[in-house]
Amino acid sequence: MPSLCAVCQGWETGAAARVCRGCVQRFAVPVPRCHRCALEVPAGVATCGACVLAPPPFDAAFAGAGYAHPWSGLITRFKFNGALDLADALAARLHAARQRDASPWPQLLLPAPLAVERLRERGFNQAWELARRLAAGGPARADAGLLLRLRATAHQLDLPPERRAANVRGAFAVEPLRRGELAGRHVALVDDVMTSGATLAELARVLKQAGVARVEAWVVARTPRPSAAD
Repeated sequence: MPSLCAVCQGWETGAAARVCRGCVQRFAVPVPRCHRCALEVPAGVATCGACVLAPPPFDAAFAGAGYAHPWSGLITRFKFNGALDLADALAARLHAARQRDASPWPQLLLPAPLAVERLRERGFNQAWELARRLAAGGPARADAGLLLRLRATAHQLDLPPERRAANVRGAFAVEPLRRGELAGRHVALVDDVMTSGATLAELARVLKQAGVARVEAWVVARTPRPSAAD
């Protein structure tokens, strides 16, 4: 069935049609990104200087687009206004970004867990809505029960970058009764946006402690280099 494009308001048919093919071609042009943190880098650069000096706990990162128009607005509508009709289109951007990489796909897709209070307030976990769509018909399995949120934390965007790692330290854990399922596994953490990367880094650290062999960070959108964003 045709649907109205959420960006240009034109009619479109087909999968993920809430963003039409024309808008995808215009606003989701692939750009070189650091393989470790997904920040935009000059052509021919595989790893940004920051990741060479201090690599993050995750082994690779993939972003569907930059956190800019129209993706920033669509993510806000999806995340805070319950626009679940946008989930397919957002997941499709992330899927396309990961497909451009030739490395093997992970075995598990794990959504970043929400605090119980925030889940009640929002009614859904946006990371799970993305992860389960990314897993549909693919080689990876989505699982919302392996990672736990132990406590609520302040919104990362409300904090200066230097305080974000401390804000999420100790906030996550692996489900104790399922810890053995992770040993030697290749997993991807799924979330909507990466800013400083502190949340995904803490989750990756927890997974590595549980014996995971490789952790990827998958996000729909990546903010610009912190000096420009913050």
